[in-house]
Amino acid sequence: MNLLQHHFPQLTPQQLELFKQFEAEFRATNEAINLVSRPDMENFTERHVLHSLGIAKVVQFPKGSAVLDVGTGGGLPGLPLAILFPEVHFHLVDSIGKKIRAVQFMAAALGLNNVTAEQTRAEQVRAKYDFVVSRAVARLATFHPWIAHRFKPQGAPGAGLYYLKGGDLTEEIAESGLKARVTNLSDFYPEEFFETKKVVFVPAK
Repeated sequence: MNLLQHHFPQLTPQQLELFKQFEAEFRATNEAINLVSRPDMENFTERHVLHSLGIAKVVQFPKGSAVLDVGTGGGLPGLPLAILFPEVHFHLVDSIGKKIRAVQFMAAALGLNNVTAEQTRAEQVRAKYDFVVSRAVARLATFHPWIAHRFKPQGAPGAGLYYLKGGDLTEEIAESGLKARVTNLSDFYPEEFFETKKVVFVPAK
């Protein structure tokens, strides 16, 4: 937990306790349905929790706003962000039923009343959101059309897609034809894992 406190000194004792509980729940669930690889599990706080919270280094979701997490898998980045922003509503979607059931179970175990989770594809979601978050589900050119119409007409300040990606994204962004702003997570996290990790922001139209 020291890593978390170091990078997010504003966390309350309750939030730190929730992150500890989240890791315990995630470990237990991972044994049963293999949400992430074993080496990743050994570096869970760094590779999953801090990585998810990298989005919060780029944007602060305002109280009362709504966030859609697409392809959430085991609840990443949605669940860590929901702990960090308790007054923001998060809707987590994934097409794989057992993953969503695991997310629903973990959210309930943690008492996260600001989280809902649903087995569906991004293209089938009908509600509108201020923000969309996701972790490297597909190339930007493929992914963005799935969520382009999911934004509220009058969204919160900074509304748009915040996409966690890695590596050199020059070609991928050019291919998508989108106006994107890239933030290097290495600007905030000195750990080696984050050397090539980025947050790509695409504003809502």
